[in-house]
Amino acid sequence: QVLLVESGGGMVQAGGSLRLSCAASGRTLANYHMGWFRQAPGKEREFVATITNSGDNTYYADSVKGRFTISRDNAKNTAWLQMNNLKAEDTASYYCAAKSSRFTFAPPFPSDYNYWGQGTQVTVSA
Repeated sequence: QVLLVESGGGMVQAGGSLRLSCAASGRTLANYHMGWFRQAPGKEREFVATITNSGDNTYYADSVKGRFTISRDNAKNTAWLQMNNLKAEDTASYYCAAKSSRFTFAPPFPSDYNYWGQGTQVTVSA
């Protein structure tokens, strides 16, 4: 069992930055690819970014490419999502998720992820 806890959300003006953290406990994250997803009110959960279990490869949604960076430190059992140049349309609840490294890390189908955090709210004002 892996427990994931997100933090770092908040309210920011458009053009600003936030760094989300995803701290894991229970098992080492070294055996899991990590993903970030988001869900805005009235919309389906959508993929944001993913990183391999070793950290050597990443993949981003087109909507965040060049603005967001996913990273991880397996020694700290933590993953991050650095979000720069935030836009109003980035407003959503953000969730981190862990997928067994037995799967390929992409494509990032939500149904492949075994563990999910509770989410952290990001609000970007125009």
